[in-house]
Amino acid sequence: LEEAAFQLQQIFRIDISIALNILGIESMRAGHYRIAYTCFKLAADRGYSKAQFNVGLCYEHGRGTEKDLEKAAFYYYRAASSCHPMAQYRYARYLLRHGPENEWDRHQKAVTLLEQAAMAGITEAQAYLGVFYMRGLQPKEKRGLKYLLLAAKNGDAQSRYHVGVCYEKGLGVQQNLAEAMKHYRQSAAAGNRNARERLRV
Repeated sequence: LEEAAFQLQQIFRIDISIALNILGIESMRAGHYRIAYTCFKLAADRGYSKAQFNVGLCYEHGRGTEKDLEKAAFYYYRAASSCHPMAQYRYARYLLRHGPENEWDRHQKAVTLLEQAAMAGITEAQAYLGVFYMRGLQPKEKRGLKYLLLAAKNGDAQSRYHVGVCYEKGLGVQQNLAEAMKHYRQSAAAGNRNARERLRV
């Protein structure tokens, strides 16, 4: 694998870590998960954040290696530390789902990472934060709506539905049924079943 990566590096004059990551992606696409994992791991151990994220995915989904959420979180953490937005999102989700609920520092770190990922344009982080702020113990409806709108603008039909709910119920915004209907229609047109049900009602 290192020889193949070296050849790729010579052809394109790219860093060996990038070459290994490319080989990993191509191997994954071809269904050679073990080879892909090995390529990603070699590049990750050289400090390449994209490969660290890919190793995290391998561990999370059990592709090319055994499924191990703690190891996945470790690699997501390493990539997130290099400001990899999708790794920030996945590591934050891990912190919120698998940590003690009353651990304030862990909770705050997760929210900070989610906000960084959301501001970097990660739709999943925007949607997650929108719902998170709407449903918290002390809901921050305006902040939640802000993130739901960002995710909706990026094409997330479920977030568009939630924006409709906000307008229908006056959550974080002045109640406006016409605006709610507009968002429900857009969400329904994108295939959201909840929005279709709401429109019937």
